[in-house]
Amino acid sequence: MARSEWSYPETDIDESGAWLSIGDLMSGLLMIFALLLILALLQLTEAAEKAKSSRIVIIQSLQKTLAEKGINAEVDPQTGDISILDSVLFDSNSAELKPEGREFLSLFIPVYSNAIFSSDQVADQIQHVIIEGHTSSTGGWDYNMKLSLDRALSVSETISNLTFNGKEQFQTRMLVAGRGKLDADQFEDKPSDRKVIFRFQFKSDRFLHWFMEQRGL
Repeated sequence: MARSEWSYPETDIDESGAWLSIGDLMSGLLMIFALLLILALLQLTEAAEKAKSSRIVIIQSLQKTLAEKGINAEVDPQTGDISILDSVLFDSNSAELKPEGREFLSLFIPVYSNAIFSSDQVADQIQHVIIEGHTSSTGGWDYNMKLSLDRALSVSETISNLTFNGKEQFQTRMLVAGRGKLDADQFEDKPSDRKVIFRFQFKSDRFLHWFMEQRGL
């Protein structure tokens, strides 16, 4: 009986062609990634410029209005942070607001709220209104941390009992924090370190900060 022999067609694999196809694919993917990165950077730049513009508007409004109302509060011209010395609000080593402190807040908060929520466009960008308590470097770490937090809480509670325009959006964004003596001069007891800071934070601030840190910018 004749034996049948089956043979399969030989297939020549062009290895250089296969590698070329993979190389083209990788180049395409890298190009897409580069385009996405450029787009993300452009969006971040746009967000940063928008936040910067809004911050300038708020700072100018605060400086003007506080001066007109005769309210003595220090406005950081770069960030818009407002520092109020603890001597204005509290007695030494106390977290209970003085009558003068309550009166100060009743004048200051409506002005501050009106400035940071001056328009719907600006208000929509604000994620948090942070009230930070700070102390000097004198005293123990635990004591100062508790004192600074208790003071921030006292301020927030007083704000909750005030009546002013924009109160609802102010309260829904309000956060309190105690910094203790973390940011104080560690070698000298400075009265200027004992303060309460009001800080507004835009929605884009945290992501921008993280993004820049990741890239060492």
